[in-house]
Parts: sequence; structure tokens; C-alpha cells
Amino acid sequence: MAIARLKLLLHFVGLPRSLPSLAQQPLPCPHPARSLPIPVLRAVPRTAKARTLSAVKDDQSLSSIITELEQEQEEDETAAGEDAARRLPERWREIHGRDDWAGLLDPVDPLLRSELIRYGEFAQACYDSFDYDPFSRYYGSCKYNRRSFFSSLGLEGIGYEVTRYLYATSNINLPNFFTKSRAGAKIWSQRANWIGYVAVSNDETTARLGRRDIVVAWRGTVTRLEWIADLMDFLRPVSSVGILCPDPSVKVESGFAELYTDKDPTCRFCKYSAREQLLSEVRKLVELHSRAGEEVSISVTGHSLGSALAMLSAYDIAEMGLNVGEGGERVATTVFSFSGPRVGNGHFKDRFEGLGIKAIRVVNVHDTVPKVPGILFNERVPAFLRRLAEALPWSYSHVGVELPLDHRRSPFLKETVDPSCFHNLEAHLHLLDGYHGKGHRFVLASGRDPALVNKACDFLKEHHMVPPFWRQDENKGMTRAHDGRWVQSDRQEVDDHPEDTHHHLQRLGLADDQHH
Repeated sequence: MAIARLKLLLHFVGLPRSLPSLAQQPLPCPHPARSLPIPVLRAVPRTAKARTLSAVKDDQSLSSIITELEQEQEEDETAAGEDAARRLPERWREIHGRDDWAGLLDPVDPLLRSELIRYGEFAQACYDSFDYDPFSRYYGSCKYNRRSFFSSLGLEGIGYEVTRYLYATSNINLPNFFTKSRAGAKIWSQRANWIGYVAVSNDETTARLGRRDIVVAWRGTVTRLEWIADLMDFLRPVSSVGILCPDPSVKVESGFAELYTDKDPTCRFCKYSAREQLLSEVRKLVELHSRAGEEVSISVTGHSLGSALAMLSAYDIAEMGLNVGEGGERVATTVFSFSGPRVGNGHFKDRFEGLGIKAIRVVNVHDTVPKVPGILFNERVPAFLRRLAEALPWSYSHVGVELPLDHRRSPFLKETVDPSCFHNLEAHLHLLDGYHGKGHRFVLASGRDPALVNKACDFLKEHHMVPPFWRQDENKGMTRAHDGRWVQSDRQEVDDHPEDTHHHLQRLGLADDQHH
């Protein structure tokens, strides 16, 4: 509506009615000696649009009117997004992929966009809370106690409570996923790395969402992209690593499978595998809340290698039948993947989708990670060739629905050849906020701060004056002791495993008596 009024005004002052270039080019001006660039958008009182036509004929007022009408359009879009959010309780199944996101991606649905960003922030919290300072005694752990996890990250209003931390043991096939401390024997654990968490919505958020939401967030790599070199590109049957599957042709990448299923009985944190930790917690939470008569959803998210773990764990949850409530009702299980690699072969894709799991993959088209493994044989090759290649150990297939983004569409981001920028999660969330569909202008829908992009990379244009890699712990965790010396402060005891883990694993038929 605002743009239509703008066209009418341009008609009266003799300017072109075509608007596609308004955001990029200066407007023609009745005074050729003076240029009239479009000013930076700013907040304007909505009463300003009532100015008379005579005011429009002044070039300064014309510029102001254009600015105000564009601002009005953005405000209308924001209001539409807020109105859509109020409809979440009635639309959440659609947003979680009930219809495979048909009709929601182009143009992008405002509620879907906001929910994708929200789940991306759960994954980003894994990076922001991970201790990867090699001089820290807690290197490889989470910096915060799970009871204060979100508040420590400045996310007090997120409306979820962390119920369990997840750990993995170092894996020979993915050594670059694990960090190496310089603290030697003084480190909190020689064998474990914190790898994610399980959280559940509180009562207030549950009412707003329309169901009790269980979130599983997996950490990606913190060593840039070195872990890609560790991919053996070797598929193995999921049944060979203990995941129940009647079809031996269902295969996944071996490094991902071992990272998910390996354990170390000598390690306090890894005496249970990441798989056992997750399944026991999901079983407990689904039973607890479905028994109370609540509708439940399971939302699994991750970025990079964490996306691979999200796909594998969501599949495992469904294969184990944990996405079924106490009354036999199906619990919606959805993966919100960000810049994830391929995980398994075509049979894995068929089994994954046949179990009713939904997955949406947000990718930057210039990012390398979603293109591996399976560079030669994948879901993009002709069907007849893919069938012939299924027997090969390097034939992979993506699952779910892809939402492609292009960082070159954002006016905030600079040209760079650094692939880690293309892969950065905060950059993906920035692109989501500005994406409205193919051919649509890049406009930040929620006003998400572009400065967040540079938290752990150097991707913003210099004139924004945001330093690269700006997110740092104050004094790198050093505090002044009573005697005046600077030392690393002690932390609360690192959480390991709930006492009822063995009980729930017994019920799942996965218990190892030596852990009792």
C-alpha cells in the first residue's frame, strides 16, 4: 500500500513509476545540478505520510517521503510477523514441516523465518558457551552451569530450561573435532568434550508455543573447517554401531556414527555414549509430559558437524520409537539444520523420511560443507546413475527440504575468499532475517543486529565499524585473587549424568550393567 502511494506521488511530479531500483540508485531530480540519493532508513512518525502534494515537489521533502513510506512498509512487514507469531499455537505443525514446507519458502513465511532463527540461536548457544581456550583448565567443557546456561548467555527470556548436558569421547576418525588443551593433567577431562544439551520449554513458553517443546542442540566444530579433511567418506550400516534398523542397506558416514555411539568406561563423562545420554533423556521427557496430557514436539538443531549429529540423532529417536507419547500419539520430530554435510546414503534418506521425521536445511549456496561428502554421487545426479551408485561406499544423499540463501544478497557483508565466513552460523541467521524470497529485496525483518555476524569471523563491511572476532571472555577468564595475583577462577563442578540414566537405558534395552 505504501509503495502504491509512492508511485502515485512520483507520477504527479513527473518521475518514473518503476520502483525496483529505488533502493540501489539515486532518484531523478527536477534540479539536474543536484543529486538526490536515498537517505538511510530511520524511524519516522507515521503522521508524516499525511503531507500534502505541494510538499512533495521540494526535493528534500520528496526524499523524506520516500524514506518514510519505505519505513512504513517495513513496519507493516514487522507487524505482520508479530501477528503471525500470535498464531503459532495453531500453525506450529505446519511450521515444523507437516506439509514439507510447501508454499512457505518463496516468499518466505514470516513465522517460519522467526522460528528458524529461534532454533538457530539454540545451536549458536553451543558455540557461545564452549570453552575452547587451550590455556584453560576447563578446555573442551561448557563455560556455564546448566541451571544458569541461558541467563549466562544473556538469553533469560528464551523460555527453556536445560535438563541435560551431552558429552562425546574423542574419536579417531574426527580428531579435529576435539580440542587439545595445553593444561595437561590439570584439565577437567582428558577424554571428553561437551557436545550439546537437551532443553525443554517452561510452562509460559509452552502456552505460547501451543505444545511442550523438547530441544536437542548439537555443537559444531570450533576448529574452522579442518574436520572436513577427517571425513573418511566411508559408509557403514547403522546397525553395525548399535542403532536398531532392520535394513542393512541403510548406511551413514562412519565418523559421524562413531562420534555419536562411542563411549569410554574409564571416563566419568563418557561412560555413556552421546547416543545413550540423549535417548535416556528424551525418553524421560516425552513420558513425563505426554503422561500429563500435554502435546509434545521434539526439535533437533545443529550447525556444521552438529547438523550431522542432529540428523543422525533424530533418525535414531524415531527408529527407537521414542517419538510416541504415552497414549500412542505421534510426537512431531523435526530437524532444523544449518550448513550441514550429507550424513548417509539414499537408503538412509528413504528410511529417515519414511519414519515421518521432517528436516529443513538452511544453507549458503557458496558454502562448501553442504556439498560433502559425496561430491561425485549424490541426490543431484540422475536417478538411474544414483541407483547404480548405491552399492558404492561414497554415494550420499541429503534428506529433507533445502532453503538456499546467498550471502551476496546482503548489503552488510563484504566480498571475501574466507570459506569459514560462508559457513558461519551467525551469518546464516543474518541472511535468514533479510531473506524474503527469490527476487525480493534484502530487508532485515526483525532488525536482528548485523554486528552479531562478526562475533567469530570477519565478514561485515568495514564501514560498519564492527571489529572481527569480537566475542571474548572478559580478561580471558582471569580474575584477581585476594593476594593481588591474576589466576583462572574456579568453576562450579562440571555436570555429568543424572542418576536415573541407567534406569531409563534399562527400559530401552541399552543398559550396560557395569555402569550401575
